[in-house]
Amino acid sequence: MLLGWEALCTAVAGTFICNYSPYAGFDSVTTDSRTVNPHALFIPLRGTQQDGHRYIEHALRQGADCIIADAAHLDVHDNTQHIIALCKRYEASCIRVEHTLKALQDAAAAYLERFPQLLKIGVTGSNGKTTTKELLASIFAQEYRTVKNEGNLNSETGLPLSVFTVTKEHEVGIFELGMNRKGEIAELAAVLKPNIAVITNIGTAHIGMLGSKDAIAQEKKHIFSCFDENSVGFVPAQDKYAEFLQDVPHGKIVTYSADPDAYTLEGLSGAEIRYRGNTIRLLLPGLHNVQNAFAAIAVAEYCHIRLQSIKAGIEQIHPLFGRSQIIRGPVTYLLDCYNANPDSMNAGLALCANIRVSGKKIYVLASMKELGSESDEAHKAVCAAAFDSDADALFFFGREMCTAAIEQENTANKPFFCFTEPFADKLRDTLDGLLKRNDFVFLKGSRSLELEQFEPILQKERA
Repeated sequence: MLLGWEALCTAVAGTFICNYSPYAGFDSVTTDSRTVNPHALFIPLRGTQQDGHRYIEHALRQGADCIIADAAHLDVHDNTQHIIALCKRYEASCIRVEHTLKALQDAAAAYLERFPQLLKIGVTGSNGKTTTKELLASIFAQEYRTVKNEGNLNSETGLPLSVFTVTKEHEVGIFELGMNRKGEIAELAAVLKPNIAVITNIGTAHIGMLGSKDAIAQEKKHIFSCFDENSVGFVPAQDKYAEFLQDVPHGKIVTYSADPDAYTLEGLSGAEIRYRGNTIRLLLPGLHNVQNAFAAIAVAEYCHIRLQSIKAGIEQIHPLFGRSQIIRGPVTYLLDCYNANPDSMNAGLALCANIRVSGKKIYVLASMKELGSESDEAHKAVCAAAFDSDADALFFFGREMCTAAIEQENTANKPFFCFTEPFADKLRDTLDGLLKRNDFVFLKGSRSLELEQFEPILQKERA
């Protein structure tokens, strides 16, 4: 059992409207009625398109033992009576709260407080947070029983749901904190209350939501907002905002950096890192991934992780789907389609500039989302950098990228093709006709463009 009913009710500042459950508490938590298991706590959330309260009956049929419902739903008399009747029928309970999202976060925070022995490490940043989290988890797992949030479950809902995977056996928890709106990092920090926190960088991701890099830096800095005097933060020494990020009221901040003499980039093969007289093979390509590795090394060193564990942890990491993922075949391609912003686009182009291939270099660059008022200028800058690159041909995909590329048509110095979203099939056919064996393709864009849809033609046998 994760938490008992009374402890849950106290944590979420709720009140029971009924309790017909013969069980003393809940064994799992979900916000999706399709994933309910017996003895689950179901927390319906309100979104722009859906209201989870519509699925309360389905959750109860699936075996949920407790429902949390918000005041807006329960203030309708018929809704309250309906839920009470359902709970009686399915032997379940219902707790009333003001806001279900806040209740989810408060329940997760209360659950974590049951594990005071757990070393909690939080990671945020504009780019590289998932990779850094994976590197840290791999390193710490060499010596400690370690838990992490899977994939990118780092949001206002993903992080609290991930917290419920902690058990008394775990010694270290490593959690990524993402951001889609102002105030979110502070909310997540209040759930996790990290003992150690890492900021990978301050970039342009989500600038459309916050308006400026200054605002992004302020938001990311909130990962330190629950620090006490024993807490430690890590920030990149070379970041423009390093001094700002180090100014915290509690705890201490350590800076880290990737010394140019301490690594050698090796194109698609990754990099060689030289650390304390040893060579570490990093299988993730690009300088940005070297920087992520040095962030993980800095934390591990502070925690007195043994050198052989640091080496083993880093060398066991392979690219995740859509993040610097290298696929070798008749055509070699680099798939980086999980997200995109000007910083990560430029990092990708810089990586490709150091790759030597016997065939053509073809770059498929797709639109970057969530840039707000910065979008037009950002897309123009990326297109200009692409035209200045060593690509033999360019494909621009998505309305924003195509608009920016066409504006530079008169100065284009290489073949390029533009396709908006409805014409993905035409891009596929054009690219297919251009490719030969031993060509190299770089695919980079925001997740919504689904660049993995072009993989089948990249994997074809070719002459």
